[in-house]
Amino acid sequence: MFFNVKAKPWYIRLVDIGEQFAKVPLFDCSMCGQCVLRSTGLTCPMRCPKQMRNGPCGGSMNGKCEVFPERPCIWNLIWERSEMLGWEEKLENINPPVDWRLWGTPSWWNLLTGRIDGKGHAVEPKKESEPSKTN
Repeated sequence: MFFNVKAKPWYIRLVDIGEQFAKVPLFDCSMCGQCVLRSTGLTCPMRCPKQMRNGPCGGSMNGKCEVFPERPCIWNLIWERSEMLGWEEKLENINPPVDWRLWGTPSWWNLLTGRIDGKGHAVEPKKESEPSKTN
């Protein structure tokens, strides 16, 4: 397990370490900062070598990964686990592309601070409005 050791305030590091200890062993989380586990059968789609967030690539065959044929296709696992949990309808949702600025940050912190929404989708930061000019 590798920790993101960038200079961060202690409270963000605490959330980061807690999230890594919980999600990496349980879900093989990649710490993308935009967790979509609840819509992918509790399986991290970022484990896919091609990092496909919305379904398998065109190369997976017989439930095996195109890049690493000895491994199961992550999206095959996502489908099986979603069926087991009764969450198949969640797979119809389209996840936006990864916001790479959030990579390696704790998604729990990003959710609390509004950097991602409740579905794990990145939210554009609000631009501060310029003060109005009076003549």
